[in-house]
Amino acid sequence: MNIFFSSVIDPALDATSFFLCTGTSLLLGTLIALVHCFRNRATPGFLVALALIPVISQTVIHMVNGSIGAGIAVAGAFSLIRFRSIPGTAREICSIFLAMTVGICTGMGYVGIAVLVCLIVLLVSMLYALLWEGTGRGEKTLKITIPENLDYEGVFEDLFGEYTAKHELIQVKTVHMGSLFQLEYRILLRSTASEKQFLDALRCRNGNLEIICSRAERSREEM
Repeated sequence: MNIFFSSVIDPALDATSFFLCTGTSLLLGTLIALVHCFRNRATPGFLVALALIPVISQTVIHMVNGSIGAGIAVAGAFSLIRFRSIPGTAREICSIFLAMTVGICTGMGYVGIAVLVCLIVLLVSMLYALLWEGTGRGEKTLKITIPENLDYEGVFEDLFGEYTAKHELIQVKTVHMGSLFQLEYRILLRSTASEKQFLDALRCRNGNLEIICSRAERSREEM
């Protein structure tokens, strides 16, 4: 057990240790990328980044290990990088930090700790994804356009009560120079309800104006 938690780099980095750490980083990075896709959406570029972050972090740790000057130089170089990307979800941030942690562990030679931490976090992540898979599943976004002279407060409540298990008014905005209102709802249809019949009933109520029913997009501001 003590050997499992010991560093393979002692006292200095050699070719065998480097390739052992690099291979472990690549394998664990690929595993992180694959598990991140489990019950989750991800772009190919993000998955490639997850697979390579451990190797990059490991190499940085190798280069600055024991050298204050190199550490200051690397910190200065990374401070010049400005990330211009959209905010990530909580799961994406967690995967990035896990990949960086794996790279730091392998960079310091603690291959056993890197494998252990990676497996524990990924197994727990998959377990939570399975347990919470049904949260928000089946929800839809409903956008209804109505005339400005129609009082939208309670005008569709009877239809929502008949066809939906739950509904929530998300926002109201004016369109077409204020001549129309657009109502946005988050709804969950009843298991026995027909979506077409529901939309037909709404069309009769809103004067056959535009209605959009689409799959609800989860907010990226999950933190």
